[in-house]
Amino acid sequence: MRHQSGFTLIELMIVVAVLGIIAAIAFPAYGEYLREGRRAEAVNGVGKYQMAQERWRAEHAGFGTAAQIFPTGAPTSEFYTFTTTNGATYTITAAPTPGGKMAGDSCGNLVATSNGTTKP
Repeated sequence: MRHQSGFTLIELMIVVAVLGIIAAIAFPAYGEYLREGRRAEAVNGVGKYQMAQERWRAEHAGFGTAAQIFPTGAPTSEFYTFTTTNGATYTITAAPTPGGKMAGDSCGNLVATSNGTTKP
């Protein structure tokens, strides 16, 4: 009698099931990891707007428009659209780009104001 080596069908099915369970856990976690990195891009962009507004305010009576505070071009993002309102105070909003990879994100818009409040 010859001794045959190899895997049985049940062993292969167990391996496939374990891989399926691991994939069911890993893919959503990886997706959330990517979203967190993209959210950091929004925080970075809002921070650039805040610094530019404060620099503008140091030399002028109020806060400036995006064109005034960024004469060479405002920061852009593939995933977020930045808007700013100005006057005696400012509000900076980073909204997920409609139809983009962050559309429908549970965190929504990132808003920063001149009095220091931010909300996710």
